[in-house]
Amino acid sequence: MTIDKKPIRTALLGAGYISKWHAEALKRTRGVELAAVCDLSRGAAEGIAGAYGAEHVYTSLDDLLASGVADCVHVLTPPHLHADATTKIIEAGVAAFVEKPFALSSADCRRLDALAKEKNVGLGVNHNFLMLPSYDRLKSDIASRVTGPIDSIEANWQFPLPPLRSGPFNLWMLREPQNILFELGPHLFAFIADLFGEFRDIDVSLRNPITLPGGVGHYQSWRIAGEAKGASVVLNLSLVEGEDNRSLHLRGLGAIADYNFAEDTYRRERASMQDIVAGPFARQLSIAGQAGRAGVGNAFRQLKSLNGLAPYGLSIQRAVDSFYASLKAGEAVDRRLSAALAANATAMIEDTLEAARPKFLPKAPLPARSSAPAKEETVLVIGGTGFIGRALCHALADKGYDVRVFSRSSGAGLERADGRISIYTGSLKSDEDLRAAMEGVASVFHLARATETSWEGYLENDVGVTRRIGEACLVAGVRRLIYTGTIDSYDASQPDRVITEATPFDHDLTRRNLYARSKAACEEELKKLERERGLPLVIARPGIVIGEGGPLQHWGIAMWRGATACKLWGDGKTIMPFVLVDDVADGLVLCMENEAALGASFNLIGEPMLSSRDYFEAVEEAYGVAMRARPTPLWSYYAVDVVKYWLKRGLAKKKGLTKPSYRDWKSRAQLSPYSNDAAKLKLNWAPETNKARFIERGIAEANLFGVSAS
Repeated sequence: MTIDKKPIRTALLGAGYISKWHAEALKRTRGVELAAVCDLSRGAAEGIAGAYGAEHVYTSLDDLLASGVADCVHVLTPPHLHADATTKIIEAGVAAFVEKPFALSSADCRRLDALAKEKNVGLGVNHNFLMLPSYDRLKSDIASRVTGPIDSIEANWQFPLPPLRSGPFNLWMLREPQNILFELGPHLFAFIADLFGEFRDIDVSLRNPITLPGGVGHYQSWRIAGEAKGASVVLNLSLVEGEDNRSLHLRGLGAIADYNFAEDTYRRERASMQDIVAGPFARQLSIAGQAGRAGVGNAFRQLKSLNGLAPYGLSIQRAVDSFYASLKAGEAVDRRLSAALAANATAMIEDTLEAARPKFLPKAPLPARSSAPAKEETVLVIGGTGFIGRALCHALADKGYDVRVFSRSSGAGLERADGRISIYTGSLKSDEDLRAAMEGVASVFHLARATETSWEGYLENDVGVTRRIGEACLVAGVRRLIYTGTIDSYDASQPDRVITEATPFDHDLTRRNLYARSKAACEEELKKLERERGLPLVIARPGIVIGEGGPLQHWGIAMWRGATACKLWGDGKTIMPFVLVDDVADGLVLCMENEAALGASFNLIGEPMLSSRDYFEAVEEAYGVAMRARPTPLWSYYAVDVVKYWLKRGLAKKKGLTKPSYRDWKSRAQLSPYSNDAAKLKLNWAPETNKARFIERGIAEANLFGVSAS
């Protein structure tokens, strides 16, 4: 298929995380324009379309195809939707570029390949890590016989998957045990399909089991062994917290080769030609030289692109460039992007699952929970699938309330044996959905938050949504709306000032991070509805929340550089406003039940116990791992922020940037102490006071790494 239109009009089907990477790649690809974005959530589609200049927005693939505005569609939906969506696109005579996995069966892969050939339609599958420059060097060494015949290969995807431990648990990859292999396995199996074309005599061992809320069991570590054309093959998939190791290690008769596809580096080792004394030095010098050249080259490219062409972005960029070059030339796509290779990789996954299924964990029964008699009162929780939201839902249900959770999708892992938690699926941008969700509801909790990269995005998807929720509460006549703000909206840069509920927010939030600014704006919108229209409002601002189901890499504690490496906000000696998630849930319930809470706000901060240094010492003690928590001067964060600001503004011509603020960085160190007296006195709130028990509940029992505490 040749597309000779200039430019080629492209649409994105799916506006999730990966869509931004594809949109960035399309922006850099000559002769291609992003014409449309399609997603079930119009708001999500409009966000990507607005950010990248797409003219059209759709909420159905049928409408997109009927409009005729796209010559090619990138399929970026959840994997179980790939096959049907790609079928529709091809049958409409439109080219398709599909994210891995191509489909969930090799039969569907082959069917789609045949259909594309029949319709003379361009078709590509994005196995992007096959497209990096370092992999080209590996392939070149194999082709030129430098490595010689391959004796063994080890492919590693050892990279933490936080949703396994902290959610959201309604992700497609977490719904069934096999889904993880379909989601992440293509990264590894694509290499085997490309280098060997076969994989047989498969044996699978599984470790580190974990049962998610809702009863689905997963293994966090897979070791898949087999043979391919006489070579020993081992694939390691590990999702527990730890050092990032995404690599290929290959031993040939002529050389050893290491390809790190997370960092786009390649290293080749061969016997030195020097004598027995100088040989070891020469060999290490060669390795150092290769590492130095790779490091300098990658650093220059990332600096020039302002990190837009870091290895992951570069891999997608090269895949997109290659695919569109084939469309323009009317040639077959690069074999690495072909449907045939994807079908082969998928067949390997099917064979692996056949070997693994007998070892899968059965679905666990829903745990019995001790709960109070039913109150026959329904509470709506918006944002109930998050860390705090899940704890709140169970706390409410345990007290006898019927809990209705407003969620974009079902399967949130909140199922209970007593059936007191139900899911209402809808859009927070739909007044109709909000009114329907609030029917028969006594109180509403609003814990939802947006994650945006621009103030405009926060205004639309956080502030605007919050105002809509407040107005819906007024229409529904609910007894109370409890909103969760953030202590981050305060100016916490002054060590000599104690922050209470009477302390005003930062006087210039336009210079603070967007999250802090947005949360404060949400509060103001709700307070306006309270003043002008009588909205029954309570505001709660949790501190740095820890406990089971929370993330290891919490950025309220430090700036993270890996599972065991982080930079502290300052010297790390300041007592931090930690609070246990169960204590926050209890405090939120009290905000609903206590008459004295109406019209008030409460900072839900635990008792002053731990600095960030103390926290990491407790992590080390509980899990037996050394944490590299480095004290870092706050001025250095500010200095780097200033440099980035001017680079983005001057070189990248980006607009709408937040001007750097030293006060914002000092506030991250939480230099100001907090008082929790109001919550304890007015609500009769009783957060944990025993330090040893606090550490046990917040750290040792929190499953931070995905493995048992030592």
